[in-house]
Amino acid sequence: MNKVFPSAQAALSDVVRDGQTVAVGGFGLCGIPEALIAALRDSGACNLTAVSNNAGVDGFGLGLLLETRQIKKMVSSYVGENKEFERQYLAGELELEFTPQGTLAERMRAGGAGIPGFYTKTGVGTVVAEGKETKEFDGQTFILERGIVADLSLVKAWKADTSGNLVYRKTARNFNPVVATCGRVTVAEVEEIVEVGMLDPDEIDTPGIYVQRVVLNANPEKRIEQRTVRPDTAGEEI
Repeated sequence: MNKVFPSAQAALSDVVRDGQTVAVGGFGLCGIPEALIAALRDSGACNLTAVSNNAGVDGFGLGLLLETRQIKKMVSSYVGENKEFERQYLAGELELEFTPQGTLAERMRAGGAGIPGFYTKTGVGTVVAEGKETKEFDGQTFILERGIVADLSLVKAWKADTSGNLVYRKTARNFNPVVATCGRVTVAEVEEIVEVGMLDPDEIDTPGIYVQRVVLNANPEKRIEQRTVRPDTAGEEI
């Protein structure tokens, strides 16, 4: 089955709805599905719950959806690089569910594996535990965390074949594998598409059974979140 769509807009046109929970891959700006996020913005869908490690930055990544007020709630681990996020949250315009990074990854992995919940020590005694069920195991307190199943998952991979098998590249892998498995519909943005049989089976990170649609973005911007340089001996930045 050929799962390749001609554009990000075409891939999302009949699957995006108001009020959906959308899981998005990436860590900072590394490994984010740039074109798919822009297409989601252009779709005009609103009242979205976005599940992502972070909230992008002003003017890029999920920051685009915050600017247009399409996100009503964020489920995230880190939001410190986005001033618009801060403004909306402090003004009571945006809901936030803080989730420790490892817990967030496990919640998505569990959702994709059909596991409705799990117990963890992470967050016990903090605001993370407020309103959650607790249980004692071997004399220690654990909190119950629910698995996450998203209506739509947007992921970034390096390569795909036409059946949706994905290969990630280095640190751009990050949250993308668990995001891919927890979505009822998963759309992958990739830099190269090959025919079935051209990927080494041992190199495939996400099997195509988890991926419904693939779009090509051969030249993503890959913006650097914080560019840090030092002067060389001649006084020039390197």
